[in-house]
Parts: sequence; structure tokens; C-alpha cells
Amino acid sequence: MVTRISKPASAKAVKDTAQKAAQKVQKDVRRAVAGTLGMSGERMSKVDTAWLRMDSASNLMMIVGVWILKPGVSYGALCERVEGTLLKFRRFKQRVVEDTAGATWVDDKSFDISQHIVIEKLPHVAKGQEQNALQDRVAELAMKPLDPKRPLWQLHLIEDYDGGCVLIVRIHHCIADGIALIAVSMSMVDGGPHPPERKPKVEKRGGLEGAEDWIAGTLIKSLTQFAVKTLGKTGDNLASTLEMLIDPKQGMSNTANNTVHMAKIAYQLASDAAALVLMPDDSPTRLKGTPGTTKKVAWCQPIPLDEVKAVGKALNCSLNDVLLSCVAGAIGEYLRALGDNTAGQEIRAMVPVNLRPLDQAHKLGNNFGLAPLVLPIGVENPIERVYEVRRRMGALKGSMQPLLAFGMLALAGTLIKPAQEAMLNLFSKKTPAVMTNVPGPKEKLKFCGSTLEQSLFWVPQSGSVGLGVSILSYGGGVQFGIISDATLCPDPQKIIDEFEPDFAKLSLVTLLLPWGA
Repeated sequence: MVTRISKPASAKAVKDTAQKAAQKVQKDVRRAVAGTLGMSGERMSKVDTAWLRMDSASNLMMIVGVWILKPGVSYGALCERVEGTLLKFRRFKQRVVEDTAGATWVDDKSFDISQHIVIEKLPHVAKGQEQNALQDRVAELAMKPLDPKRPLWQLHLIEDYDGGCVLIVRIHHCIADGIALIAVSMSMVDGGPHPPERKPKVEKRGGLEGAEDWIAGTLIKSLTQFAVKTLGKTGDNLASTLEMLIDPKQGMSNTANNTVHMAKIAYQLASDAAALVLMPDDSPTRLKGTPGTTKKVAWCQPIPLDEVKAVGKALNCSLNDVLLSCVAGAIGEYLRALGDNTAGQEIRAMVPVNLRPLDQAHKLGNNFGLAPLVLPIGVENPIERVYEVRRRMGALKGSMQPLLAFGMLALAGTLIKPAQEAMLNLFSKKTPAVMTNVPGPKEKLKFCGSTLEQSLFWVPQSGSVGLGVSILSYGGGVQFGIISDATLCPDPQKIIDEFEPDFAKLSLVTLLLPWGA
């Protein structure tokens, strides 16, 4: 038998491979530095970078919205409105260029609006099944990746839907968070505020001086300013403490008080950090597990907002307390209907908390933290449940966990993808759900002359999270919607169907209380 010995690679081949690798690294570093110093494109923030990299086979990081319009709008009118409003925000004409150090926003010189606004028709279905067909299409689009070679957004115009049309919106989370996108969408409606004028570019310093500007402005000021402005609105002493951390000179005149404040914030930070990192697992319900690669979507018809407010006022609870209690009740009833014992069980939902001043809501990017809210799904008595939710919401007030979560996202954006995933799994392993509760306009809006009858949106789930819950008040009603992983929750409509009955039960019990005693 003859043993063949393969020839070692030639010196030239090795040299060529090494040169190519070196050139790629050099190119990536050059691109990263250039973007960082503002010489080419605009460097993506670390938090936005974290969201960009969070896409997975089970969860795409897209914010998905649905607008139901009557009597409907034409494709031409939609394109004209988008060009005059949405595209005034530069980010929507920029694509993302990734490199080993992060990503850069670059103007898409071949931008084509027809690639971002597309016409669709739903398949023909039996009368009364139109909403099911629409929900199926929204679920499909929630798992269809956006084209990475183009700006990361798309609008799908569905014609001939229930006497009008539907606009399905898909925007990658790296562009902006929900609060910013709501503000941007308000510029699109009839009579909405004009998009802010772009400020002229200021010539930036180059070299090391330019790098110093970027580090000071992006890495240091962003986090602290959000915290100061947010906490400052409440008059919290934590705001003055953070201001002292930014500028120690201002705190020299009142050393004693500042020392106390420093001690308080240090204790608060340590406590909240420990609570965030060491939070225990919630109950092992069927809603937790390994998600698949398909989604399901469902929503209910709006319930009158005035009725929800009346119940909250009677029970001395906030509107938020009442709605979250009904969500907990609906999920509990869903699980019990499947034969599960929910006694003493609870689920943790991660709730986005805005960290941006409301006067800057139109600024794109992600400026929010996450707060873990534990919902008592095992409490069947609606009155007892709503007061338990109120107690837990009260315990979250003053917590710095949202700020710490924001900092963790910023840190994750500096890491390579495997390290980032390992870090962010801290959140997804501890919760089966992401939940949003957003107050919208009290009156129904107009869009290109048509009435915006219903509005829904869902923020993405990450990691192994399989349930997204959306509560949106709009036009005098409250809308409850769910997007779920089809493996973990194959029929979210059954949860939806429990929402209104649970509220009706709470309302009835409230009326029957002995108010005159």
C-alpha cells in the first residue's frame, strides 16, 4: 500500500491567504474608524447595534404594525405621503453596512421606493374570515427578513379589505424603538406635525481630536443625560446625583447632602443590579420552551376606554393596572382551559420603559430600558388580582432596572455576536413574554383622507421569548393584540377571546361591591 503525503501549501499560497485576511481586517478597521469619526456615513450606536445583531431564526427584530383604513388609499397617494413625510427622516433612506467593530448607516444611492412600498391582495376566503386571513399574512411577514442590502423597512398595502385597505408596517428595531416610531408615524397622518428640518452638518474634527469628541458625546453623555432628564422630571434626588457624576465641580458646595445622595444611588444601583441579574425563574408554564420558526397573530375588537377608566377610578387603580390585570386573567384562563393548574403561578413579562424626554420622541434610535413585571396569572378573583398588580407596579416605581437594562444593551453592542447572545439570554430565559402598553390619540386620525379605524403594533421578542402582548388605546377604545410562536402558543386567539370577558367580570364585580357600607 502506498501512502500519499499531501504537499504542504506553497509559500506563495500561504502568503496570499495571509495578505487577503490582513486586507479584510484593515478594511473593516478603516471602515469602523471612518464611521466613528464621521468621515463616512454615520456610526450606529451600540444599543442599536445590539438590536441589529439580535435577529434569529425564531425571532426577527422587527416592529410590526397594522393600520386598518376606510374607505382606503391608493398606491400613488401612499407613495406621495411617504416621500413627503417618512423619507424626510434620513434613516429611512440609509442602509446598514456591518463590520467587525459594529455597523454604519450609509446613504442608499440606489434607493427605490417601489422596493419598500408593495401592493398585496389577500387570498379569497369565505365571508367573515377576512380578519383570519389578514392575521395569517401579518404572521408570515413577521418572519420574513428584510433585505439587508436596502434600508430596513417595508410597507405592504393590502387592497380591498372590508370596505377599505390595510397597511402592514415592518421596521427593523435598529432604526428606532416604539415610542420614536409612533412619533414618526404621527407626521404621516393628515394634519400631523411636519418632520423636523435636518440640521446642517457641522464639520467635525479629525484624527484623535475627532475620536475624543465621539467618545465624549456618544459613550459618556448619552446614557447619563437620558437618566438625568428622565429622573429629573420626577424631581428625584437621583437626578442631582447623576448630574454630580457628570460634573463633580457642581457638587462641591453641598458635600454632605451629595454624600448622602451618592450613598442612596449606590445602594439603589446595587440592589437593582442584583435583582436584575439574579432574578429567579418564573413558573414553568407551557408558554416557556424552545420556539420554532413560525408565528401566529390575533387581536380583538376595541373595548370602550371610558369603561376601563371608570373601573380604575372606582377601584383607585390606574388604567394600566386594570389592563394588565385583565391580561393576566386572560392568560390564566387560557392555561386552565388547556387543563393546566395555575394556582400560585405567575409569569414575568419584560416591559419597555421610555428613557427619552417626550419632546425628543421623534428622534430615531433606541432609548428605552426594560422592567420585569411579574403577572399573577394564578389569582382568579378579579378584584384581588387587580390590587396585586397595582402593588407590584408600585414596587417597580423608582427602580433603576430600566436604566441598567439600557446599559447592558449598550455593552452588548460592543461585544461579538456569540458573547452578545450569551449576555442577552439573561432576559429571554427568565421570561416568556414581552408586553407593551401605549396610549394613543383619543380621536381617530385621518390618513390620505381615509379614517384610521384600527391601529396595532408589536415589538419583537428576542431569544427564546415566544409571546408578544400589545395593548394600545386609540380613538376611544382599547385594543388587545398578541403575536406568538406557533410552537409554544399555537392559538393566541383563545387568549384574546378571554380578554373582554375578564374585563366584563371585573367591571361587574366592581359594581357589586358594597360602596355604601
